[in-house]
Amino acid sequence: MNVRALLLSLFVTAPLAVQAGSVVCPASTPVQGAAVRGAEPVFPADNWWNLDIRSAPVDANSAAFISFINNGGTRRLHPDFGGEESSGSVSIYGMPYAVVDGAQVKSRVSFLYDDESDGVGQAFYPIPIQSITQPHWVEGGAPANVDQRSSSDRHLLMVDCSNNHLYELYNVWYDGSGWRAGSGAFFDMNTNNRRPNGWTSADAAGLAIFPGLVRYDEVYDLTLSEIGHAFRVTVRATNGYVWPASHRAGSTAGALPMGARLRLKASVNGADPALRTSDPNLRKIFRAMQKHGLIVADNGSDLYVTGTFDTRWDNGVLNPAFRLLSASDFDVIQLGWNPVGTAPVLSTLGITPSSVSGGSSATGSVQLSAAAPAGGAVITLASSSSAALVPSSVTVAQGASSANFTITTTSVSATTTANVTASYAGVSKTTALTVTKAAAMPALTSLVLQPRSVVGGQSATGVIGLAGPAPAGGVLVTLGSSTPAWAAVPASVTVPAGASSASFTITTVVAPRNRGVTISAKAPVGARAAGLTITRN
Repeated sequence: MNVRALLLSLFVTAPLAVQAGSVVCPASTPVQGAAVRGAEPVFPADNWWNLDIRSAPVDANSAAFISFINNGGTRRLHPDFGGEESSGSVSIYGMPYAVVDGAQVKSRVSFLYDDESDGVGQAFYPIPIQSITQPHWVEGGAPANVDQRSSSDRHLLMVDCSNNHLYELYNVWYDGSGWRAGSGAFFDMNTNNRRPNGWTSADAAGLAIFPGLVRYDEVYDLTLSEIGHAFRVTVRATNGYVWPASHRAGSTAGALPMGARLRLKASVNGADPALRTSDPNLRKIFRAMQKHGLIVADNGSDLYVTGTFDTRWDNGVLNPAFRLLSASDFDVIQLGWNPVGTAPVLSTLGITPSSVSGGSSATGSVQLSAAAPAGGAVITLASSSSAALVPSSVTVAQGASSANFTITTTSVSATTTANVTASYAGVSKTTALTVTKAAAMPALTSLVLQPRSVVGGQSATGVIGLAGPAPAGGVLVTLGSSTPAWAAVPASVTVPAGASSASFTITTVVAPRNRGVTISAKAPVGARAAGLTITRN
């Protein structure tokens, strides 16, 4: 399997976890939409999906966020789930999921975003073969061999009931010979492992989808007095991300970030909004919104709450009940609020890339174990070598759990190792950056004009040639014209790293007479000139 991806996925852990129960395997597998757990949450009880947020502080910008969602009107909740669009139809409402056991054959998936996906290049995902040709296994309803990636998210969720593992794919398609998807993520539901900051999952926020679904087996199980987790919700636009999310998918001013949590108020105008429905089962859903809230996980329609595909849902009951609640019935709790752990500590320091040639830059990233407190967290930085210069500190903003900084390197005569250290709240992390001697700058060896004679008003092309490939950062070549009023050239052209040539355009004007112009090029090493003749029409 893709060891790098899986190890990173497993690395970002919460400091403590209350052990999760075991997923219950149905009598036979694979099966679509079977109940997986009784009253226990599908992740540890102290996972972010299961937090009791009733005492969480309201965010200072809550009213503005709610106003953004209302968008000048009254935005009401909508259940983004149900059964078949019509009796016996392929098209469905809601998110289907498959329950498999540990013996399910695993398949290799080719990803569009393979740098943020798990299990790249190996047979990793326990995809039921039935999903290829049978309906209702993939979001939208059509079998996986129907390519609907351009019109639907096409999620495919798989719960491994033997190992309590979760596999999720986004934008899936079986092309006749293999599986393709936009991204894929693995979650060990026995832990509170979180995606690395900056990583997506099968969901835009980098979160798992399955634990946030409204499930029929929870709502209508008479032995369950309450639902023990938050629900996944979408909004039309987002702005960055906060804990527990790990990935951004927008930068719309005034919008909520991914990972933000909305909480249904306990009282609106002196009355409990959860009691607006008389249906005791749907009240369980509303009570969960008061205790656990809604977590923003994707861009979509405002206040669409995600649930499972299940033919037992009755949208004639669900839709009017959800419409009893509007955005104004909710508060946004303090962004990044995380009461589980103690004060955040510095958990990782990363440098990308880990080796650069002198004169190039690298990016450092610091990550906290939890969201930064009010006022942010100031991480002090230091470097053991003048070959790698870092700022004195970097600040992780309030509610966020990571921040990046730039490392500037200088030219070195021999390979040098610089140890970069980050420190916060008594914890220090050190990571090495290797600074190598920059490759010798290749000389400029040629300047060719094509053609060498043009009619005034037409253009010509200049081609720069180097003696060898350009080093990291490329080679900047300064251009000039002896008569720019007749033949104009750009101020410079860059030969990209690894390339040995680059071209530029020479623009001429209509000439009253024939005229010769000299085009010049100057690189850090070497210079060349070539003549261009401009003729009358």
